[in-house]
Amino acid sequence: MRTRATVVTLLLCLPIIAAPAAFAEPAEPPPAPPMLNLPGLPPIPLPVLPAPAPAAGIPVPPLHELVDALVPAPPVPMLPVPAAGGEVPELAPDLAAFRQAVLPAATGDPLFDGWPLDLADRLPGEVLEIRDVTASAAPLMLVPIRQATLLKFRTTDAHGAPSFATATLVVPAAPWTGDGPRPVLVNNLPIDALGKRCTPGYTMAHGLSFDTNVTDFVPPTTALAAARGYAVLIPDHEGPWMAYAEPVVAGHAVLDAIRAARGWNHEEFAESRFAMTGYSGGAIATHGAVKMLPGYAPELADAVVGAALGGVPADFEILARSMNANLASGVFMGAILAIGRERPEILDRINHLGRWVALSPIKDECIGVFALPGLLQLPIDVAADMANPLGSELAAEIYEVTRMPGIRTPVPLYIYNGDQEFWIPAEGARNLYREQCALGANAVYRGVLGEHIIGAATGYPEAVGWLDQRLGGVPAISEC
Repeated sequence: MRTRATVVTLLLCLPIIAAPAAFAEPAEPPPAPPMLNLPGLPPIPLPVLPAPAPAAGIPVPPLHELVDALVPAPPVPMLPVPAAGGEVPELAPDLAAFRQAVLPAATGDPLFDGWPLDLADRLPGEVLEIRDVTASAAPLMLVPIRQATLLKFRTTDAHGAPSFATATLVVPAAPWTGDGPRPVLVNNLPIDALGKRCTPGYTMAHGLSFDTNVTDFVPPTTALAAARGYAVLIPDHEGPWMAYAEPVVAGHAVLDAIRAARGWNHEEFAESRFAMTGYSGGAIATHGAVKMLPGYAPELADAVVGAALGGVPADFEILARSMNANLASGVFMGAILAIGRERPEILDRINHLGRWVALSPIKDECIGVFALPGLLQLPIDVAADMANPLGSELAAEIYEVTRMPGIRTPVPLYIYNGDQEFWIPAEGARNLYREQCALGANAVYRGVLGEHIIGAATGYPEAVGWLDQRLGGVPAISEC
C-alpha cells in the first residue's frame, strides 16, 4: 500500500505549465500615441514600441482545463451503497458513484463498519452496541484501569440524517474519592486521518499498529486524567465516513458520545461533570461540539463545565491562505477530500488528476502518508476543475458552514494558540475568542510561545490546570 501511495505522489508530479488564463482575444485598434507635455511647448508625440510577437504554437488553456486535457478521467468502480444509510439524496448518478468510491474502506470489524438497520428509529446518543476492550486497551495505559468500553451509538451527519459513531470510555482502577460522581474528561484527539484504522477506538480495540497515531498518547492526556481519578471518554469524532476536519459531524459525534456514556452507565455518570479538550484536529471537534451544543444537545449545557481548545483551526478561509501551496498542502488537500465525503458538492469540482488521487490508496491512509504530497508544495488549483477554487462561491459556502458563526456557547472556553503559528495562524483563535466575548460567553485566551508543535507543549500545562479546576467543581472566571 505504501508503494501505491508513492505512485500517487508521483502522479502529482505531472508537468503542469502555468499559462495565460484565456485564449487569445481578437486584436483591438491601437490606442492614441502617448504625448509628452512640457511647459511652454506644444505636446510632443512619443514613439510607440511595437508589441512583442505572440509565441508560436497553439494557445495554452487555463490550468484547470490543461490538467484535464493532459490527464484522462479515471474509471470509477460501481460500489454498493450501504442498505441502512450513508446515501446522500439528490446526487447525479456519476457523482453518487464517485462519492461512494472515495469513502474509506471497511476495517473488517463489523462494529466499526456495519450500518444498523434501525438508525432512523433511534435517538441521538442511544447506544447501539458495546464491547469490553479492557484486555487490549489496558496495556496502552500508563496507569491501572478498571475497564475500557467501546460504545457504538446513533449520531447525526452533516445534513441532519441518522448516522453512527464510536467512542471508548476508560475508567481508572482507583476509586473516585472527590466530591460528587466521578468526573469525565472528553479527550478529542487529533485523529487527522482518512482511513478507519487510524482512529483511537480501533487502536484501543485491536492494539498498536502502523496506523496508530502518536498523538493518541502524546501528550499523555488520557493517562494524566486517569491518574487523577477521572474517567476519560475518547470519541472517534470523524464518523463512519472519516470526515476529517468537518466540524458539524465531529461536534455531533462528541455530544452524542457524552449522551451515550451518561445513558449506558447511568448510575455512575448521569450526574458527572464533563469537560472537553482538543488540540489541532481535536480542536476542530471541540469547536464543533461547543457550537452545536445549544441547538443539538441543550440538556448537556449544565453537564459540560468547560472546554479547552488549542492550535485552533476555527476558520478555514484563513487556512486556505496559510496551508495552500506549501509543505502543508497534502494535509490541506486531504481535509478537502474528507469534508467532501459529507459535502459531495466539493467532490463534484475535482478534476481528473484529483480524482485519480481521491480513488487511490491515499483515501485509507493516516496523516503520515497523505501529508507527503505536501513536499511538492502544489496549490489546490491542480486538483480543481475551476479557476481560483479557494475564492469561489462554493468555497465561501464551505467557509461559512464550517465557521458556524454567531452561535454563543454556554460552555466556558479556554482558547490558546501559538503566537508564531504560520500554518494555523493565531488570527482564527483570537477571532473565536472575540466572537464569543461579544456574544456574552465565558472565555479566556492565551497566546503561547511557538508554532504548532512547540505551541502544543508550551500551552499544555496551563490548559490542563484549567481543565482540572473545572472538573474539580471550581467555576470558570471569564476574561472577556
